[in-house]
Amino acid sequence: MHHPLTPSYFDFAQQTVRLEDSERQRCEVWTRVMGYHRPVSSFNPGKQSEHAERLPFVETSPRLEGKRPCCS
Repeated sequence: MHHPLTPSYFDFAQQTVRLEDSERQRCEVWTRVMGYHRPVSSFNPGKQSEHAERLPFVETSPRLEGKRPCCS
């Protein structure tokens, strides 16, 4: 194992890794729906399409400036 600050570590970190399809593992995405978590793969095709179109929400209200988030 290389030390994180050595040049050989950076050379290794910049290499491109190529995987064959047989080496890949499926990543299951979950989302919160109506107060509980469900895998997106269990959604019907219409709901999967809707999920794919979602954009992250970021609050930009001036009322929140300088205040700590409630859950930090």
